[in-house]
Amino acid sequence: MTKVKKTQKGENKQDHKDAGQAAELEGRLRRALADYQNLERRVGEERQSLLKLSALLLIEKFLPVLDNLEKAQIHLQDEGLEIVIKQFKDILTAEGVEEIEAIGSEFDPNLHEAVETEQGEKDNMVSKVVNIGYKIEDKIIRQAKVIVSKRNDHDREREDQILNQVLDANTKEVKV
Repeated sequence: MTKVKKTQKGENKQDHKDAGQAAELEGRLRRALADYQNLERRVGEERQSLLKLSALLLIEKFLPVLDNLEKAQIHLQDEGLEIVIKQFKDILTAEGVEEIEAIGSEFDPNLHEAVETEQGEKDNMVSKVVNIGYKIEDKIIRQAKVIVSKRNDHDREREDQILNQVLDANTKEVKV
């Protein structure tokens, strides 16, 4: 009887050892599977990123063509050319490309490239667009080339004088 008990104890130890090895192997298998799934996800994300980049580069190459078509339309006023330009812009819109709004907005060096300044009523405002800018989502494809308005120094000095006169008048009223 004692021999039987000894083998049962030995078998119990072996079972524990086997169970521990099985748990360890199962854990390693789960980690390997998780690593593989993460790798698949990363490869998919990189593939999407590469597709977006290649589309972006292609769109960037076509923008000068669109610019030339629009310049030709200004001079020709052709219906067929207008249709082609609209189709071109519809395709860009379908791909998520948007024009950067510029006229009347404050100059933003992230969105606009100032090519010239001119006298204007307001300081640092976009007064004209020389070349339309485009973006996809928050990524700038091409900055808008713009003319920025600057108030002349004489107007600023005159406004400063008026402001000082108003402030002086207000402080004299307070003293009385």
